[in-house]
Amino acid sequence: MKRLSSLFLVSLLSGATTLGAYKLFIEEKDSRNSIVTTAPDGFGRNVGLAAEGIDFTTAAENTVHTVVHVKNVSVRTVSDPIMEFFYGSRGGQQQEQIGTGSGVIISQDGYIVTNNHVVKDATDLEVTLNNNKSYKAKLIGTDSKMDIALLKINADEKLPYSTFADSDQVKVGEWVLAVGNPYNLTSTVTAGIVSAKARNLENNGLQSFIQTDAAVNPGNSGGALVNTRGELIGINTMISSPTGSYTGYSFAIPSNITRKIIEDIMEFGNVQRGILGVEGGELNSKASKELGINDTEGFYINKVTKNSGAEKAGLQKGDIIKKLDNQRINTFSELSGYISTKRPNDKVQVTFIRDGETKSVPVTLIKNDLISTEFKGLELEDIEAADKRKFRIGYGVRIKDINNENLRPYYDQLKGNIILSVDNVKATDVQTISKFLNNKDENQSVNIQMINRSGQLIQIIL
Repeated sequence: MKRLSSLFLVSLLSGATTLGAYKLFIEEKDSRNSIVTTAPDGFGRNVGLAAEGIDFTTAAENTVHTVVHVKNVSVRTVSDPIMEFFYGSRGGQQQEQIGTGSGVIISQDGYIVTNNHVVKDATDLEVTLNNNKSYKAKLIGTDSKMDIALLKINADEKLPYSTFADSDQVKVGEWVLAVGNPYNLTSTVTAGIVSAKARNLENNGLQSFIQTDAAVNPGNSGGALVNTRGELIGINTMISSPTGSYTGYSFAIPSNITRKIIEDIMEFGNVQRGILGVEGGELNSKASKELGINDTEGFYINKVTKNSGAEKAGLQKGDIIKKLDNQRINTFSELSGYISTKRPNDKVQVTFIRDGETKSVPVTLIKNDLISTEFKGLELEDIEAADKRKFRIGYGVRIKDINNENLRPYYDQLKGNIILSVDNVKATDVQTISKFLNNKDENQSVNIQMINRSGQLIQIIL
């Protein structure tokens, strides 16, 4: 019995020595590749920091079959100035141009989302699936402002498609995959992390991109940005590069904005944009010091648009918007990005600070073309997708009515014309052109470039 007890004691000590060695050498080594966080229940859990701990294969396998190659064939007329000089105008020669990009299947019956710049000016569109089957594609509609286009193919089978994720829930630092189908090389997959959200690359602040460091090159435009579950969180649209090739930055249109745009196109034929009805800017130390306020985060309201939902809800100049619904707002691109997911007549809960006190009011969004400019007596409205296709233009605003008595003799010649620019400022929509014209004095002349109802380009000075 004594001998048996001794054997047990030796076994116990051996086990303890083995366990201690494992703790000391093995777990200490593993801890260099992980951190321990405390879960809500009080227990610690290891969180891997290395990409080796994440399985990308399932997400990649699911996504590559939903990403397609898009070929854009366009025809342009090229003139020979020497031949024209000697023989007069001969109308020029027709030359075929081919552009390529990627697209993402979003329904089993063949709806495909891509970038507007991938299909711009196309006379013929062809889509090639990952299994090398090719189909003619029909352009359903576009949104040039957000660089989104919707295509449709009639396939002879049910197609694999990507499901949308909530891009508002995407976190900075989250692993993502960029999937494209460039130059008929079939699908390519690259990995990276979300570098930033609500990136604004335009002076008007209307864009709100997800920035990643996943490698994206020009042929991948229109491809998918997915999370590690293979869910669509964005449409890759551009890179920031002095050479035209990837140099470390790429940008994607968030899935929430993309989904809203394509649903609008399918239901209404054009994009239904609602506006809050405020103008202003984001706060920082310099702006706050100039305004004499303490807050350095949020959107400062400098002007409330007349007859807008913001005015009716009681928002005022000097209010600082902190949240829209449950989304924190620090920049104009965050504000415009969230509003871009909404439609006219939707209500958003606006949380703001006034005189140091936090308040919250519901604001009903109004359609942006309800705000028209009365500058020079012209009433404008946004054009529809059918107009863009008919005149082969990507933007413009139509002269809806003329209230200027001096222009009445030209009523029939001007009404219905589509304004492309005012003083070389692109008339991308009513809101943009109204904002520009409202800063002009009524006595100042303006140079307007427009297309008449016959499609002729004309220029007038008012």
